[in-house]
Amino acid sequence: QVQLVESGGGLVQTGGSLRLSCAASGRTFSSYTMGWFRQAPGKEREFVAGIGWSNSITYYANSVKGRFTISRDNAKNTVYLQMNSLKPEDTAIYYCAADRTNVVATTAAPYDYWGQGTQVTVSS
Repeated sequence: QVQLVESGGGLVQTGGSLRLSCAASGRTFSSYTMGWFRQAPGKEREFVAGIGWSNSITYYANSVKGRFTISRDNAKNTVYLQMNSLKPEDTAIYYCAADRTNVVATTAAPYDYWGQGTQVTVSS
């Protein structure tokens, strides 16, 4: 029912910034909680950030808190992840996901739809 397509990944130097976008299909985007996850080589998939039905409800992993900002534009059916002060440890494939509930989940299981992922590489 929902198709997610990430974009904005690329190569950036340590300390740089990057903004990821996730475009969603469908006409009920505002009814989905959205999340960003990432998976680095040799590591488990981990939660990065989540946002509820409104921009006022957000949650961040401790590793990115203060550096990353998640936001959404329901009129454009798009969720964003602004990444600042990037570190080599942020290198990973980043995925966006959609959850039908209004609770921001910090684990992957509750999310119903997933994008194909976009590569983010931070050089050291």
